[in-house]
Amino acid sequence: MSLFVAAIGAAVTAIFELTVGPYLRVGNAQPHLVLILAVICTMAVGFETGLAWGFVGGIVLDVLAQRPLGATSFALIIVVGLAAGIGRLFIRLRPLVVAPTTALLSFVYSMTLFVLLAALRASASPSEPLAVLGPGVAYDAVIAVIIGPLAVAIHDRRSDQGVVDW
Repeated sequence: MSLFVAAIGAAVTAIFELTVGPYLRVGNAQPHLVLILAVICTMAVGFETGLAWGFVGGIVLDVLAQRPLGATSFALIIVVGLAAGIGRLFIRLRPLVVAPTTALLSFVYSMTLFVLLAALRASASPSEPLAVLGPGVAYDAVIAVIIGPLAVAIHDRRSDQGVVDW
């Protein structure tokens, strides 16, 4: 996947997250589609593609949601870096590790974004952020269980077809 395709995909996913995402709510949980696909893209394709996905998707989310510019991109870049490190540690188990990695990094993303937005806006924040962020983390993990292993397996199968097995 080229970086241009990743950037276009991230922009479309960010628009989809902000327009259709509120209709996909379950209770207080809303999926973070840009985050989920950035982690899956990083673990399946590579760090550069995930970085492009996270940066462009974060900028589009910031502009459309009227957040401080760069806050979401910063949180996504941190998450993509961690996903790349985890993906390198478990190179052979990536289809199995992508869902727990997404759950863990969804929590990291949510807390990073929570702290950044609270610091930049100087607004009142909830007293229990874990109770507010927990359902979204679980929702992201469920989506990653469905999409993640399939995406990694498809990418691995496509990239291994040209390799001669001795």
